[in-house]
Amino acid sequence: MEMTSRERVMAALDRKEPDRVPWFELAVDRALAQKLMGWPQVPTEAVATAVRNLYTLEESKALASRLGLDSISYLLRAPTYARMQEGIDGRSFPGEGMIRTEADLSMVDLPDPHADELLADAEEFIENKGKYALAFVTRIGMFQTILSLGMENFSLALFDNRGLVEKLLDLYFDWMAVVAERVCQMGFDLFVTTDDFAFKSGLMFSPEVFKEYMVPRYRRVLEKVTIPWVLHSDGNITKVVDVLIDLGVAGIHPNEKGATDIRAMKRDYGDRVCLLGNVDLNLLGMGSPEEVDREVRELIRDVGPGGGYVLTSGNSLASYLKPECVLAMSEAVKKYGHYPIDLP
Repeated sequence: MEMTSRERVMAALDRKEPDRVPWFELAVDRALAQKLMGWPQVPTEAVATAVRNLYTLEESKALASRLGLDSISYLLRAPTYARMQEGIDGRSFPGEGMIRTEADLSMVDLPDPHADELLADAEEFIENKGKYALAFVTRIGMFQTILSLGMENFSLALFDNRGLVEKLLDLYFDWMAVVAERVCQMGFDLFVTTDDFAFKSGLMFSPEVFKEYMVPRYRRVLEKVTIPWVLHSDGNITKVVDVLIDLGVAGIHPNEKGATDIRAMKRDYGDRVCLLGNVDLNLLGMGSPEEVDREVRELIRDVGPGGGYVLTSGNSLASYLKPECVLAMSEAVKKYGHYPIDLP
């Protein structure tokens, strides 16, 4: 029996087989959406650095319908205190962190997490999401801390000024705890945190630091979370997957190609966590539709059986991707994704 998009996503996150492998994306850069949808080509901020939603509900649903996505997203993040470096198509990248000492904490001015206006437009998304799964996309507070201190200063402070690190972490995590409780009571379907904490070679810091400084703060937020939690981090996070599962993670995204073997993740953890991933961004940006079709087919063949798998790009649908390759991904999941999966 054919499922709705929401039913499809929720079944996969529950590690079950839906009618078809769902397709979820954290975000679609508006510069790419303009090409896909024929919208006016105007300069726009990239979703990766945005703190507020860049799409109306109608735009979100129209884009999901065009691509065949099974979800739409509502984005809200606390600000990051880093000097930004501009890239192309509205993409920008954090440079030097602005928090150097405890005195600099005075510049941290987070929106009132209790204010009605903070989530005023979220109600429309919830009430009119239709068939789609609705994801609340945010940062839990770890990545903003790393970026606001800057990687070098963050690393040094872990050694000789951990009080500064902890105070900044608490500012963000305390804010997120209030917001998390609110959004989970509103009617969102997924709680998605986008906090990178690994390189391709491994974690940005030791597993012991993660357990000592991050895990208690994660628990403080996650005790307020009553909907499935999906964690996004680029890089190789395999050394803390067991910790994340103990924290209650429902899905891990994106199992970055070149950093994590998603097939090994399926073998080792597929009975405990849903895997989201990981169509190669290099193929989507520089390859051909035929290569994308093959990539999607092989992922579905190898990771899809048994359920607990959601197709996504290897990060998000960035502005530099080829529209024809993104559309090839759309066609491929519909072509190959139906259960039972029996692909040679």
